[in-house]
Amino acid sequence: MSKAAELRTKTPDELASMLLDLRKEQFNLRFQRATGQQEGVARIPVVRREIARVKTVIAERRRSIAAG
Repeated sequence: MSKAAELRTKTPDELASMLLDLRKEQFNLRFQRATGQQEGVARIPVVRREIARVKTVIAERRRSIAAG
């Protein structure tokens, strides 16, 4: 699990690749749940929160660039 402070130290490319990996993981978890494989289903909300954190940091950076 990544904290927002840790995410703020990453480069934009690292954040983009992290977001892509998290979305792939989210898709795989949803697919497993839909097909009845109950492995790691409890991780779905954790992945959702991590995606939100990454997207928040990306949005903060975009706003700071636009403002400054």
